[in-house]
Amino acid sequence: MRPILMKGHERPLTFLRYNRDGDMLFSCAKDHTPTLWYADNGERHGTYRGHNGAVWCCDVSRDSSRLITGSADQTAKLWDVKTGQQLFSFKFSSPARSVDFSVGDKLAVITTDPFMERTSAIHVKRIAEDPQDQVSDSVLVIENPEGRKRINRAVWGPLNQTIVSGGEDAVLRIWDAETGKLLKETDKEVGHKQTITSLCKSADDSHFLTGSLDKTAKLWDMRTLALIKTYTSGVPVNAVSMSPLLDHVVIGGGQDASAVTTTDHRAGNFEAKFYDKILQEEIGGVKGHFGPINALAFNPDGRSFSSGGEDGYVRLHHFDSDYFNIRI
Repeated sequence: MRPILMKGHERPLTFLRYNRDGDMLFSCAKDHTPTLWYADNGERHGTYRGHNGAVWCCDVSRDSSRLITGSADQTAKLWDVKTGQQLFSFKFSSPARSVDFSVGDKLAVITTDPFMERTSAIHVKRIAEDPQDQVSDSVLVIENPEGRKRINRAVWGPLNQTIVSGGEDAVLRIWDAETGKLLKETDKEVGHKQTITSLCKSADDSHFLTGSLDKTAKLWDMRTLALIKTYTSGVPVNAVSMSPLLDHVVIGGGQDASAVTTTDHRAGNFEAKFYDKILQEEIGGVKGHFGPINALAFNPDGRSFSSGGEDGYVRLHHFDSDYFNIRI
């Protein structure tokens, strides 16, 4: 399995996202310009220019026509995927950390960081069909009960009825998407012990995977918030993803860049580790990054995956046939 190295960012990667068809890959980094790549050969197709801060997160609509990005410049922007033109900019009074389109792309959930006196919050925006009709008003704003703690990720639950969020307080919460009422939260016993860094939904929205600095990833039921599985990594986890094809989860991380004293990529454990989803056993790893892995994404067809690192590279891996025959 030879990786394709994609060098288009000058700063560390923050997020990777495939479109629904799996032919395009979007990457976000701390260098202000989200980039679009062809997912089969890793060729750069174009960039989206307009942010002037690190871009933390992105999402693409189901028909691959719109892109939404959240940035440290205190905006979330809507883009035309094909032309790269900026369609709209949602302005906030603190950095936009996470963005997620609802099923049907009529709504988007955006989280903002704590900043000065402001607490971390979850905003629901209505996305207009015609960019001319777009307004910046929030349909719903949910303030984080843990005030100063950041929400790192918020996504839509099944049928857009709920919103699932997780962040620095290590607690996962399910909110009612209509009223903003807190429906469920994880307790300290079974939940993560440190900051939740990443959250990835299954293809059918029935369960989701979270990664945390406590060196574990956990699999949860999306409706009941029951803990299903725990995967132990040995290094802080920055990114998680699930195969849509096989029962595999992939976990990436590595100790913080500032804590790395050696440049030997073996020392920092900067590999993407594959686990059997059911048996929770490690089945393999993919090395290559010269710094912590910050982003992971599986192609929707399950035949390739990509990873983005602190080293500014995106590595695109097409699986060999052996991968599909792994037996434990």
